[in-house]
Amino acid sequence: MSDTTKCLIIGSGLAGYTAAIYASRANLSPILYEGLQPGGQLTTTSEVENFPGYPDGVMGSQLMEDLRRQALRFDADLRAGIISKVDLSNRPFHATADDGTEIVADTVIIATGASARYLGLDDEKRYGGLGVSACATCDGFFYRGRTVAVVGGGDTACEEAYYLSGLAKNVYLIVRKDYLRASKVMQKRVMEKENITILFNTQTLGLFGAEFVEGAHLVEFKDTPQERKFDIAIDGFFLAIGHKPNTEIYRDQIKLDEQGYIKLSGNDQSTSVKGVFAAGDVADPHYQQAIVAAATGCRAALDAEHFLMDLGEI
Repeated sequence: MSDTTKCLIIGSGLAGYTAAIYASRANLSPILYEGLQPGGQLTTTSEVENFPGYPDGVMGSQLMEDLRRQALRFDADLRAGIISKVDLSNRPFHATADDGTEIVADTVIIATGASARYLGLDDEKRYGGLGVSACATCDGFFYRGRTVAVVGGGDTACEEAYYLSGLAKNVYLIVRKDYLRASKVMQKRVMEKENITILFNTQTLGLFGAEFVEGAHLVEFKDTPQERKFDIAIDGFFLAIGHKPNTEIYRDQIKLDEQGYIKLSGNDQSTSVKGVFAAGDVADPHYQQAIVAAATGCRAALDAEHFLMDLGEI
């Protein structure tokens, strides 16, 4: 079984669904595969308060459902399942879905996102959306005047701890090593901030709370004679140990940076392969915000349309 399309969109977060809306309105009859997590990371977020157009905030799952319905309104072909294999060596491009369906596409938009790195604790899943977050900018607002913890010792962790210190009453920065890997500027900021407490040589063993996160079980100097286990009372637990872009099946086919993010070729969403575009967190190691993902989804769809117009194919 084989289907053809002017535009194959791989991924269904804000970038993917927005690309589907624009590609559909451009009569590209896009086919979109929603992936393992239809709607992307926002479906696991409780309330979103910083997305334009929702002055009272909106649940992440509702925002994605609204966007999905909007894509369907313009007749985008949204399909459950994942793209398990792609061949970007020649146009038209060939892709294979997990049900065996072959897709032949004139252009491809990759919007597979990036997954936050977690510690691997069962409690992280248990309290997902109930005190555990991987985005301080997204969820920090809910912890005004409360106590939170940030895990990590790099620039991202320090930036998030500093950001949260302007909202929360107290911030713990949990650092596995005996030093910070962040830049000197960021180190100075967090060390001088009165309501940030840095816990060096410390690791998280688990979280606890009746319904929401109420505290964390920690260990200092693990596996040494000085080992000490203790608990801290917190309302929020933020992971800041990086993200992993979902680019495994594109390796050796398009250019990626050292972290595995797709490298864009210029001032648009073009990748190193002509006719292949990227949108959202999969090509954004810096901002990783919902509004940015949506904007790049729009850009990618417009880029795909202009690419086909220049070739006289539409």
